[in-house]
Amino acid sequence: MSIRAVVWDVDDTIFDYTTADRVGMGAHLLAEGLLDGYDSVEQAIARWRAITDAQWARFSAGEATFQGQRRDRVRVFLGEELTDAEADAWFERYIGHYETAWALFPDVLPVLDALAASHRHAVLSNSSIHVQDRKLRVLGVHDRFEAILCAAELGVSKPEAGAFHAACAALELAPHQVAYVGDHPEIDGRGAAEAGLLSVWIDRDGVYTSGDAPGGPHRIASLAELPALLGADTRFGAPSTFG
Repeated sequence: MSIRAVVWDVDDTIFDYTTADRVGMGAHLLAEGLLDGYDSVEQAIARWRAITDAQWARFSAGEATFQGQRRDRVRVFLGEELTDAEADAWFERYIGHYETAWALFPDVLPVLDALAASHRHAVLSNSSIHVQDRKLRVLGVHDRFEAILCAAELGVSKPEAGAFHAACAALELAPHQVAYVGDHPEIDGRGAAEAGLLSVWIDRDGVYTSGDAPGGPHRIASLAELPALLGADTRFGAPSTFG
């Protein structure tokens, strides 16, 4: 049976999270006077990202709430025993800088336009509805998606099959009728493949070696390749450059 819907990851798939985080955190650390202890802005941001990854893993494992992992990111980064209100205020100041750098990747709107008539669309993110709903509205693409599902509300996160199956259920489609597009080879790529969806891994920068590539997902370098992969009746797209 043909693919009838595409479910999308958000951060670093349609939204350029990495750039927004780098620019936003750099501006935030400068404004907060927190760069003196580092050799460079890049070193400070690398430490922030490492802490973010560790705390996000706790959230994904059910060991922390969404808001709790945010607060702990701030406490670990600053090395201070902040109250919840103090940690929240620090993070909100960062968000103000971060949001000024929000942008879609340039290949997003063309592919959504190309697939608008042929496929239904939804979002599945390991974030929260509060965060992603607002982000998609600000970026001007919220109305492109029938459903927006997030781990914080679902109670299950990618790569667990239950997260992908929840997205399929929201669309009232079987997994084999749905494609999932995400940027992480394991969380998105292998997770979707093992859940029975057509898995599409967007590897924009070729940051993973061929040995890192999971066996299940179809690997693409640009969303321009997606319509051809889905067999969509459109002239948009290009042949895949990956096997």
